[in-house]
Amino acid sequence: MSEHATAPILTGPELEGMEDYHSVMDVFQTAVRRYADNPAFSCMGQTLTFAELDRLSADFAAWLQTETDLEPGERIAIQLPNVLQFPVAVFGALRAGLVVVNTNPLYTEREMAHQFKDSGARAIVILANMADKLERILDRTDIAHVVVTELGDLHGLPKRWLINAVVKHVKKMVPAYRLPGAVPLRRALAVGAKCAHRDVSRELDDIAALQYTGGTTGLAKGAMLTHRNLVANMLQARQAIGAGLDEGQEVVIAPLPVYHIYTFTVNCLFLMETGNHSILITNPRDLDTFVKSLESTAFTAFIGLNTLFNALCNREDFRRLDFSRLHLTISGGMALTQAVAKRWEEVTGCPVAEGYGLTETSPIVSFNPVDAIQLGTIGKPVAGTSVKVVDAEGRDVPFGEPGELCVKGPQVMKGYWSRDDESARVIDDGGWFHTGDIAVLQADGYIRIVDRKKDMILVSGFNVYPNEIEDVVAAHPGVVESAAVGVPDEASGEAIKLFVVARDDSLDAQSLREWCKKELTAYKVPKVIEFRDELPKTNVGKVLRRQLRDEERAKAG
Repeated sequence: MSEHATAPILTGPELEGMEDYHSVMDVFQTAVRRYADNPAFSCMGQTLTFAELDRLSADFAAWLQTETDLEPGERIAIQLPNVLQFPVAVFGALRAGLVVVNTNPLYTEREMAHQFKDSGARAIVILANMADKLERILDRTDIAHVVVTELGDLHGLPKRWLINAVVKHVKKMVPAYRLPGAVPLRRALAVGAKCAHRDVSRELDDIAALQYTGGTTGLAKGAMLTHRNLVANMLQARQAIGAGLDEGQEVVIAPLPVYHIYTFTVNCLFLMETGNHSILITNPRDLDTFVKSLESTAFTAFIGLNTLFNALCNREDFRRLDFSRLHLTISGGMALTQAVAKRWEEVTGCPVAEGYGLTETSPIVSFNPVDAIQLGTIGKPVAGTSVKVVDAEGRDVPFGEPGELCVKGPQVMKGYWSRDDESARVIDDGGWFHTGDIAVLQADGYIRIVDRKKDMILVSGFNVYPNEIEDVVAAHPGVVESAAVGVPDEASGEAIKLFVVARDDSLDAQSLREWCKKELTAYKVPKVIEFRDELPKTNVGKVLRRQLRDEERAKAG
């Protein structure tokens, strides 16, 4: 890590290894040859070795090339949860030269129609559980090829029959649908196995994936992530995290969605490239089943985020698990509170290394060195990456003062798909990507995120950042989680309202306010506190402050 003497910029070390790969497929093919007999992915008790992943993805690529009219560069949507079919479909599509459009399985019909039409996707691999939604919006898209898979399709018999029968007939999780011409994934793989797929040459600057932003601020936009972006970020992850891993030996719990850029890059690229074993958790919200699956798994690493760490540490069955082999825990996706980080280390004996990234940066921008974790920061810039902070007028801000975080590096997206105006708004002429996050650069090379620019609350002219309030509140023993938002106030312009999920009914607003007064300046103390049974969250587990804020503003008229 070095600091520029002439400008308040932090820069990571030199990026190594880019000369080794010309595309994501080079990464894949190197890994499946080197670690052929190693387990690559497991899910619900079934495991795919690297060799099996190689074979199945080649079968799918061959089917795409021989049974469809799809050409290299065309888009294919992958709408799957954490199942073994995901890496098979993704790497099969990439081997056929297609652009992957990762899609949230929980999307509504409106969101699906928008993303499929916006991306121009001409094919889709979809779980049968949401095929009825596709039926209702198919005529609003350009999709011509539909591949449907059931949850247990890559399990052996009789388990495959059992899983699919229970999901469909007992749990009633597969609504009736009619998609004439749709091809079952197992049939596509069987047909492809009789053909030979053709290697497709892709360059580093070709688009590999359209990764849609969360859409919590309006219609989701597709970030164009090139092969260069993804390969660079995989190598950046290796330089930042790799020293803490034993290549080919790690067993890594992956509960976050693989369609999300965080897990997509870390598990499907970085951990695959290093020959490690990812355990895909299909439904991490089912904590009973999740914890039970951990009982029989000698895991060495865990990748999660604040809300999940918090929920698990509150469970007695989780606290009883054997953590003797756990030596690496990575947090990303949302801010990690110090209270949760400390609780996780108390329970598991393993500290949490927090990183930071965005969809538009493939995603990793910075990471806490595993041997020098500084709680409350997002670490230092990863290799080949420069960061700075600027004020509202775009002027550089000195070290130690807050401003909007800007990033430059090989992992920064090519731009937003079909949105040149939006791309120009966030990537300036100097190539700096403006994140919308408020940060402070420390003189020791670490970065602190203060908050999202749009989540900042203005109380009587003072800037208040919700993360600071939530971090203080999280340390209260009676609080499970909280969210702070700004609400209209005649006297101060905005006032702070705090939404709280309490451990039990003994916690009251006044005692919580007194707790805050001990740690926060008076104008930062919540004026209103509302207790709720749960807080609204995205599928990744981020609390939706915007939804809470909109509810309050609707009440105010």
